[in-house]
Amino acid sequence: MYQKRIALLLTSVILTFSFLTGCGAGTEPEPEAVQEEVADEPEEVVEEPVEEIPEEPATAYPVIEEREVVDGKMQSYLTGEWTAEKVATRRPIAVMIPNNAPAMPQYGLSQAGIIYEAPVEGRITRLMAVFENFDDLDRIGPVRSCRDYFLYVAMGYESIYCNWGLAKPYVEELINRDNVYNVSAAVDGIHKPADEAYARVSRPGYATEFTGYLMIDGLWDAVERLGYDWNYDENYVPPFLFAADDVIADYPENESATMIYPGGKSGENSGGYGAYHPYFEYHEDDHLYYRYQDDEAQIDEYNGEQLAVTNVIFQYCHGEVRDDHDYLAFGVHGEGDAIIFTNGKVIPCKWMRYDGDFTPARFFDEEGNEIIVNQGKTWVCNIWQEYGEFVEYE
Repeated sequence: MYQKRIALLLTSVILTFSFLTGCGAGTEPEPEAVQEEVADEPEEVVEEPVEEIPEEPATAYPVIEEREVVDGKMQSYLTGEWTAEKVATRRPIAVMIPNNAPAMPQYGLSQAGIIYEAPVEGRITRLMAVFENFDDLDRIGPVRSCRDYFLYVAMGYESIYCNWGLAKPYVEELINRDNVYNVSAAVDGIHKPADEAYARVSRPGYATEFTGYLMIDGLWDAVERLGYDWNYDENYVPPFLFAADDVIADYPENESATMIYPGGKSGENSGGYGAYHPYFEYHEDDHLYYRYQDDEAQIDEYNGEQLAVTNVIFQYCHGEVRDDHDYLAFGVHGEGDAIIFTNGKVIPCKWMRYDGDFTPARFFDEEGNEIIVNQGKTWVCNIWQEYGEFVEYE
């Protein structure tokens, strides 16, 4: 900007000089009048005020910009963390996982880069776990059925969508489109089933609906048979703007909060988040938000560890009840309010998604600057806007 301003000032000086010296060019000069010599009086110099142009605000924190490969690794589009190039450059998988008490514990959730949570019928929530690195897992699950608003979110990540269950009445047309990559168990309404990707796992005492798992070996086979491309599209849009390496986006001027309740502390009448009373607790020592449900730590059966993420996002979406079976609809395109929790801080913002099904929601402040989040895993809670008053944090 300073170089441009200097160039403009020099141009102005040159033009002024040309005007003063070139005025009257092409005419004979007037004869000079003979004048008495008098002492020259000093010419008064009048300095014109120079308007100060404010500097454009710099990015609040250094961010990850162009990804590059270093020693076979690059920074993940889902987490910002360094990971194997083959993992970071392939499409993720988005797996539907039940989140009600009879399904606990889930298997593999701690390995997901993004966990998306939204209400379903019965005023409970369901999870969609987005994995880019699943090579060390033998299975993920249990796996449950699709809802179209989950699928629209999965499409924004360009993911391969994995589900086992209901395809009618609201999902069949969407999930069977040619540009939707889905690996679905054989149920009514799935036109290209992939049964090789699923199997029952013995869970004594569990209902059959909570014994179906996505088997990773079968997933590879199904994707190959169905002819899906593992590579991201050339127009792929990453979902988040991450702080650069060794940088913590600390937002010192923002409000602090260590306890986050998507359905409020009481959990009553909270649009899907009250049934099992989920919440997050921030730990300053490791900058992570730990997940609780039913007043107990939510544990991944795969490694026995409590689920924990670096960023929690409340994305407020308009919701409606579709029918007398209590099936829901949520608006996951357009824009709405949001809150990002990172490094123990509260960042009110807006989400926007106007560029089609295959772009994700992005998050911006009131000046239109994209919010910078910290590197690590993210949990996105779809908050039913009409019940947003029950959200609490402290």
